[in-house]
Amino acid sequence: MSRDSFSQPDSTLLIPMDEFDNLMATRGWVIFESAISEQLIDRMIDDIHKAYETCRAIQLKNGIGGKTEYTVHHLIGIGDSFVEYLDVMPIRPYIERYFKGNYILNSFGGAINSAFSRSYAHEIHRDIRSYSGSLPLLLNTLVMFDDFTEENGATYLMPGAHKLANKPSKDDFYRTAERALGTKGSILFFDSNLWHAGGDNNTDKPRRSVTPMFCKPFIKPQFDYPRALGYDKGDSFSAYLKQVLGYNSRIPSTLDEWYQPPEHRMYKSDQG
Repeated sequence: MSRDSFSQPDSTLLIPMDEFDNLMATRGWVIFESAISEQLIDRMIDDIHKAYETCRAIQLKNGIGGKTEYTVHHLIGIGDSFVEYLDVMPIRPYIERYFKGNYILNSFGGAINSAFSRSYAHEIHRDIRSYSGSLPLLLNTLVMFDDFTEENGATYLMPGAHKLANKPSKDDFYRTAERALGTKGSILFFDSNLWHAGGDNNTDKPRRSVTPMFCKPFIKPQFDYPRALGYDKGDSFSAYLKQVLGYNSRIPSTLDEWYQPPEHRMYKSDQG
């Protein structure tokens, strides 16, 4: 397979595609067990702790230290391992299947859930503000840096709740919710319409993860990754990374940038 291929052959699939389709349609989520090498996970663990020092200093400086504790945001450009993850992640064919075509990175955050810590992620919520029904606009993923167990607060997910336009009651949610249990290196993949909540960590060890989110290329991402990394750096990436980081769906800001032949346009014709 070429490094520049946007998808992977069926022989590399983690689960059969028809099983994936059924789980996403009925439950709204899939867990890919032990999908990422321990070596890469360990590098991302080192990078997320370094990134937290950077993020926490800015959170406190700007007066939003309350419910942002133990969270990190927009990790691309902070640690090299996070870009490497995007380039090698084995769930690429499933993301393409979900969106039925091209997609870009919407955000790349994470959490270091320590014993008895709480943040906004513990509330019952979904990560798309406008319910999109069967139209896939946004996708959540979560990479487990530690085993996710009931004791350390594995994420609560309400089966089929990606079909609910309105927030369920707390009683209904916790009565039917299941836990996203998985081993270190596993990936949780779920419809962004799905109602979910973080659990309480009742152990003396952290439960760490990163949460890359993806969207259709015409949706506004939460962060301008090409600008943050440098517009000229796009040519140093593989064709896939250039696509997923948003280099093919940039917005012109001058008439000179707008009036360009197709091969030089900032927003490419295959971005939807």
